[in-house]
Amino acid sequence: MAPTPKSHLGVIFFTFIAFLASISELAVAGSDAPTVYDILPQYGLPSGLLPDSVVDYSLSSDGQFVVHLAKPCYINFDYLVYYDKTITGKLKYGSITDLDGIEVRKFLMWLDVKEIRVDLPPSDNIYFQVGFINKKLDIDQFKTVHSCRDDGLGSCLDSWKRILELPTPVDDIQMLVTE
Repeated sequence: MAPTPKSHLGVIFFTFIAFLASISELAVAGSDAPTVYDILPQYGLPSGLLPDSVVDYSLSSDGQFVVHLAKPCYINFDYLVYYDKTITGKLKYGSITDLDGIEVRKFLMWLDVKEIRVDLPPSDNIYFQVGFINKKLDIDQFKTVHSCRDDGLGSCLDSWKRILELPTPVDDIQMLVTE
């Protein structure tokens, strides 16, 4: 069977896509490569999903990525989040799947964050799959890149301090009695 013009177009299109993919892989490896904070918004995700301590990253044409941090660290969002030194996953438009290297503290336990996604079209929400739990948070807290803490102890102590400083019913009663 002789090739048709349509089959030539398919081969040309496939070759063009493969060429673009190879260029993007080379661009990541080059010195003028965009930062990971530039790449995330291109996929519809906020740049503040990762801490400010990224030293390098790789992104393959199929979306598989590896991000290396200077050291493991913690950031306090609505929840305390732990970032391992190496973070891996698969980047797609509007989501990160097969995520490994990020954990969140919930009920005094550390749980793996397995997926992050945003609404398409974009909204004010971002969703995190933590184990079998899906948690919706306000996306605004992830729009800026945050600095890491070396340990989560400071954040935990700050949380306990705030809890201990809250007025108790006994304090309220004493205030009423003394007035």
